[in-house]
This record gives sequence, C-alpha cells and structure tokens, in this order.
Amino acid sequence: MSERRILVVEDDEGIRKMIAFNLERAGFDVVEAADCHEGRVAVSDQRPDLILLDWMLPDQSGPEFARSMRRDEMTGEIPIIMLTARSLEDDKVRGFESGIDDYITKPFASRELIARIKAVMRRTSPAGRDDEVEAEGLVLNVASHRVLANGEPVDLGPTEFRMLRFFMTHQDRVYSRAQLLDQVWGGGVYVEERTVDVHILRLRKALAKHGFDKFVQTVRGAGYRFSVTGAS
Repeated sequence: MSERRILVVEDDEGIRKMIAFNLERAGFDVVEAADCHEGRVAVSDQRPDLILLDWMLPDQSGPEFARSMRRDEMTGEIPIIMLTARSLEDDKVRGFESGIDDYITKPFASRELIARIKAVMRRTSPAGRDDEVEAEGLVLNVASHRVLANGEPVDLGPTEFRMLRFFMTHQDRVYSRAQLLDQVWGGGVYVEERTVDVHILRLRKALAKHGFDKFVQTVRGAGYRFSVTGAS
C-alpha cells in the first residue's frame, strides 16, 4: 500500500494535519487541500488513488465536489470517502447519492479511518485486487513494480510502467495524447504531446519481445488504446 496516494480535502488545518500525519505513518503518500479549488488542482496534478473529502468546505460542499468528480470521465473512477460531523440518515443518503464510496462520521479513530480506506481501495480496485492487473497472460504487479509476460519478466522504464498500468486498468477506450499526458505524467507537468509517441514506441518495443505489442493499438486521428479484443 506504500505507493497509494491520498488527497485530503479539509478546511480545518488542525484536522487536516492530524489526518495527514496518521496516513503517512500508515505508509500512504498524502496530498493536502484546504478547499475544493485546491482539491481540483491536486487531482489534476497529483492523480490521487483516493480522496478523503470534508462535507463543509468554504467554496463548495463536499457532495457537490463529489458529483463534479463523478461527471468527469478522467476522475469518475477515483474512490471518495466523505468525512463529516453529520450523522443523520438523510445526510448519509445525500452523501451516497453524490457518488461517494463510504461515509465516516467525525470524530473517528485513525485505525478505523485507515481500515475503511483499505476496504474501499479493495472494492474499487479495477482488477478486484490491490496490486495486480492481468490481460491474456500479461500481468502487472504494482507492489513489486514488475511486469510478466507469460511468466517472463518485461523490462520497462518507470514512464512505460505507469503508461501500461493506466492502459491495463482502462482497456478498450481510446485516449488522445493530451489525455495520456494528464493521466501518466500529471496535469502540472509540461511535456510535448509528441513525447507520448516516443514512450508508446518504447512500450511496444519492450512488449514485442514477448509478443504483446499488438495490445497497444493506434487509432488513427484519435490516439491510442489498449485492447486484447481484435489483437492479432
């Protein structure tokens, strides 16, 4: 779990720092935001694996922020846990209707928070597991940072690894160069779109040694996709 990044959107600095401290002790990488605007910037730049979201924020409510995340194709799959002092059933229903994955009432123990985070991550992992995704004999393990092709190790650089991980967890969808830059490099990194082509070429070259380059497909005029369907 040490590579998982948590975004904490909480306007109370004392609470935010306490949560961040406990999460870092548990091995998470933590990004902090004091309001929804900072939260959106952090989502774009840091690409968190999960968002801890306060209900009452100065510029927008937590449920409104959650709904905006769910409407956006690029952020719709990020799990969200709502943190709030509201404990009424109607409030919980409103929270879940906004698209959140779990709801924790303040005050809460740090052990409970970490356990709930891990439970949500297990439920929302694209492959149903925390650390591993697989496609027709191609296996990517996040924890060990290894890729195996029919049991044989695939030699990938860090950028190619991130790109393959994104592709394997978002199969059969076409992504433009700009979208891949946002998802693989992050929104705050300024890289030319042609850089994507270079790393696609490197990824294909590494996979070609094992016969898996056919999964990384060019869609003329649109971008790239990863698909085992129709690959020959």
